[in-house]
Amino acid sequence: MSHTPVVQPAGVPAENRADVRGDVLVVQPGTAKSYWQPVPANGHVEVIFAPHRVAMDHPIGLGTQTVAVGGHVREHTHDRNEEVVFMISGKGRAVIDGESHAMVPGSAFFIGKNRRHMFINEGETEITWMWLIVPNGLEDFFRLIGRPRQDGEPDPEPFARPANVLEIERQTVFAALPTDQRKP
Repeated sequence: MSHTPVVQPAGVPAENRADVRGDVLVVQPGTAKSYWQPVPANGHVEVIFAPHRVAMDHPIGLGTQTVAVGGHVREHTHDRNEEVVFMISGKGRAVIDGESHAMVPGSAFFIGKNRRHMFINEGETEITWMWLIVPNGLEDFFRLIGRPRQDGEPDPEPFARPANVLEIERQTVFAALPTDQRKP
């Protein structure tokens, strides 16, 4: 994949902006960057769009996350980012600021800055959602705590998060953990 970043020249009048064209990246199934995720989520993540994959004027991260049966994404907040979650498959529960919401295919969540949230797989199958984070950075977290994954390979045995996970969180898109962190 190669791309040439498009930079808007300073002082270009609005009527000439149609001449400036951004990049295009098409990602087919099974070709996104993918990472196995540690406990408690298990499962895997696919990073579909991020600034390291395609030049963009407004940096976003977009991908999918699949959480194993009985797994969950622990309660956390983003102090510099807004997040959108759109349910694709499975059944679970989102807890946002202590309030439970059903997660079923088609459910959508906008989660603003500093909103405590967690996602819990309560079904009998894996749960999958699409995530969008603005500005980007979640893809870096997944890469740093996960292990590279190839499409179609078998699930690994559950593995622990890295010892420096709290440092990785603060360097990417997470606020400090709340002292009264809720459990699923």
